[in-house]
Amino acid sequence: MALPKNAYFRGKIVPYSEAKVGVATNALHYGTAVFGGLRGYWNENKAKLFIFRPFDHYQRFLRSSRMMCMNLEQDEENLIQLTIDLLRVDGYQEDVYIRPLAYKAEEGVGVRLQGVPDELTIFSIPFGRYVSNDTGAHVTFSSWRRIDDNTIPARGKVSGAYANSALIKTDAVRAGFDEALVLDQSGHVSEGSAMNVFMVREDVLITPPVTDNILEGITRKSIIELARNELGIEVVERSIDRTEVFICDEFFMTGTAAQVTAVTKVDHREIGAGEMGPITGKLRQMFDEIVRGKYPKYEKWLAEV
Repeated sequence: MALPKNAYFRGKIVPYSEAKVGVATNALHYGTAVFGGLRGYWNENKAKLFIFRPFDHYQRFLRSSRMMCMNLEQDEENLIQLTIDLLRVDGYQEDVYIRPLAYKAEEGVGVRLQGVPDELTIFSIPFGRYVSNDTGAHVTFSSWRRIDDNTIPARGKVSGAYANSALIKTDAVRAGFDEALVLDQSGHVSEGSAMNVFMVREDVLITPPVTDNILEGITRKSIIELARNELGIEVVERSIDRTEVFICDEFFMTGTAAQVTAVTKVDHREIGAGEMGPITGKLRQMFDEIVRGKYPKYEKWLAEV
């Protein structure tokens, strides 16, 4: 993966090689950082780059920072403008992934959040598919459990929490799968390693509620809205049992990186007909058109660079 060209770092845009932190930095040792993940989509015909739902992403980013006792100077609009400024300097004419990171910046030893200065950085990189087999992924149920809200808040993108995701994803890939599904402490389906999940049963779209230790996903929210308003599909947010996944008609995962990833096999059991289902396909196509500025009704979700 290519390195970033530039980064917003300590109040200004600098070459990426100059955006450095010390090895004694608090966030590096204790996971005391929060991050966001946004995508920018290149529209070849319009020769424009569009950022998908930046206000929603930065709203969640700021909420995550508050959970970790951070007080950033910027609000959502400031962060959007900083991102646009950075992308204009970068000058990419392709799809990109944008990573804002707020972190406890003190250098030294000591586990705490209070009294530690906060810093903000943002960078972007060219980015394509996250799951290479995103039209027919084969996933497994992980032996690891999703972190509980009373352990580390799953609804916040806290960097230390992603050790959980790394263990989940690594074991799945080493076992020959594309991704993994994770159960919460009650044994219900929570998420993938770093994405929300949906299943279709008898033409009803079902997804775990925000109280089942999931990230409150921006793509998840978008898909729920599109399913209800554009396809007229009933959407139910409820807990999902493990065995329901084996007998559902369709299953897919969503996320900024994963976008809409169809799952066609779980632990060697085919889902539905063993291929991407019609509801998944429609939502996937609609989502791809919207993020590239090809769907005027949803231009409100985009920020033009």
